Amino acid sequence: MLKRLLSVLCIISIHFLQSQNEFKSSFESTKRPSKHNLKIAVSDSLGNEGYLPISIFKGKADGPVFTIVAGVHGFEYPPIVATQQLMQEIHIDSLSGTIIFIPIANRGSFYNRTPFINPVDGINLNNAFPGNIDGTITQQLAHLITTNIIPVSDVFLDIHGGDAPEDLLPFICYYDNKNRPEQTQQAKQLSEISGFEYVVSYPYALSDEDPAKYVFKQAVQDGKTALSIESGKLGNVQEEAVELVKNGVYNMLTDMKMYNKKHVLKKKPIRLNDQVYIRSNKKGIFYSSYKAGDSVQKDAVVGYTTDEFGTILEEYKASKSGIILYMLATPPINKGNTVMCISSFLEENK
Repeated sequence: MLKRLLSVLCIISIHFLQSQNEFKSSFESTKRPSKHNLKIAVSDSLGNEGYLPISIFKGKADGPVFTIVAGVHGFEYPPIVATQQLMQEIHIDSLSGTIIFIPIANRGSFYNRTPFINPVDGINLNNAFPGNIDGTITQQLAHLITTNIIPVSDVFLDIHGGDAPEDLLPFICYYDNKNRPEQTQQAKQLSEISGFEYVVSYPYALSDEDPAKYVFKQAVQDGKTALSIESGKLGNVQEEAVELVKNGVYNMLTDMKMYNKKHVLKKKPIRLNDQVYIRSNKKGIFYSSYKAGDSVQKDAVVGYTTDEFGTILEEYKASKSGIILYMLATPPINKGNTVMCISSFLEENK
């Protein structure tokens, strides 16, 4: 049994090295302009096989490396559709530098239409970083991104949206990492010129030894300029959410002098930097008259849960005044679910 396990692990390691070399060869190619479409194979000891799709756009001129990752959660469709359109629209003859696209990071989740997790191994890719070369297929995907994609990136953009049960107010966010002020300032600058009305900063207290769990937090931990877009909701493709993502990417690329397709900023960004989360303690049926984007007052009842007979099991009160960034918007609720995230600002917007 041990001999068989060692043999399987050896095969996995060989496949990983081959995949690593395939990406490295394409990324380091001196041919410009060029496009390379790759399917980086992954497999685990449970017999699961798959691949990470990667497209490398090398512009006519040298410049920064901008990485775009979509589909870490495969039920978040607007980011995936926006990335597909960006890959068709961007002309490499007009590009300076390199764009690395990962158009669907979690293919298992996408093709099986499962929110949050990869049904093959039951793991949430956005909770698996830095990953494990000897782990399940999702852990290996995380390891592949951590060891190959993040190290060569100058800017790392992770695109999400509201998953199947979530209503969401579109926003862009970054971590306020005091230990790396240069990267934090660039993430803030790119966020504020993106065109998103709401710019959210999260506190950062992660040590270099702690597991990052989230993909763009891994990039921050590894010293990269990293940020994340949230656009779209409820497992549908909203065209306005797709356009917000694309316009945000074009504005960032223009600001970095990589591509010239700037979209006019319609509103001054509203900065939010103080988030609280309401979570459920009961399993049942969830009700709320609120939606993402609504303002709430502290101690207001924002929802409740009943059992199957209509008896109220739990009420949820706003623990602060602010705006709802995202919330549960479908009836099923389980213990520990996030009911809503309420955000406000500690400092005056200037």
